[in-house]
Amino acid sequence: MQQENQNPENETVQPDTSFQQSGAAGSLDERIGELEVQLAEAQAAVLYVKADGENIRRRALDDIEKARKFALEKFSNELLAVKDSLDAALLIETADVQSYKDGVKLTANQLASVFDKFNIAEINPLGEKFDPNKHQAISMLENSGEPNTVTQVLQKGYTLNDRVLRPALVMVAK
Repeated sequence: MQQENQNPENETVQPDTSFQQSGAAGSLDERIGELEVQLAEAQAAVLYVKADGENIRRRALDDIEKARKFALEKFSNELLAVKDSLDAALLIETADVQSYKDGVKLTANQLASVFDKFNIAEINPLGEKFDPNKHQAISMLENSGEPNTVTQVLQKGYTLNDRVLRPALVMVAK
């Protein structure tokens, strides 16, 4: 028997009879049915993942829009206290110049504390070297000081987290 199996001339190929046991057509139909169910499940899973991805994208866009819309909410609330102080100063009917000056000083201090809280820093470059990234030169003056030095500040500049919001308007020595 072993010799027959080792001789290729004597080997015969037997057809797969697993489908034939319950009928080839019935078994193929069952297999096709199983594959169709698997395909339907896979399609449903793909649609679920696609819908889930779309929902995540939509939620992220909503979050971005809300963040953009309400980004200044805390800052705005802090500025309301400054506005209230200015309104209160305008309601005073009998006041002298000194009381107005004191009120304006308190309001300016309130505003400075808001600026500190939100990392808004003042640029006051008097006596510093001219820096075109932080200063905007309006004119050059003949001066006995060092050339290219800020001699006068016409308008202070401001930075937000070390990024220039508004450059300082300055006059520079020739």
